[in-house]
Amino acid sequence: MSTERVNPPDLSPPAGFSHAVVATGTRVVFLAGQTALDTDGKVTGDTLLAQFERALTNLLSALRAAGGTPADLARVTVYATDVAAYRTHAPELGRLWRELAGRDYPAMAVVEVVRLWDEEAMVELDGFAVLP
Repeated sequence: MSTERVNPPDLSPPAGFSHAVVATGTRVVFLAGQTALDTDGKVTGDTLLAQFERALTNLLSALRAAGGTPADLARVTVYATDVAAYRTHAPELGRLWRELAGRDYPAMAVVEVVRLWDEEAMVELDGFAVLP
């Protein structure tokens, strides 16, 4: 796959995301929403940071199982039950992202939701990737 991250100068500089990603490849992988579920289907972590780390790990695990890498991510949506808390912890969340997924940022959005499928879940990530 080839990707081009597009960040026009007439938009504010992105921090931790790309304004647009042009992806060329032959396979598209749609990634289901992932929360902080462990292998027994139980939500783990009692903080936003712990849950984000597990949810991102789960998303990347699904992507790798489909033959992709974090650099193949074209789009990720983060659903958070508390966007104010997400913004407060943005530096730590960004550090976790870089540790787990690197610096090839996909196009992203953060959306506040009233609740997620599992009541204990604070964050969920979904997205899609384009593979060679």
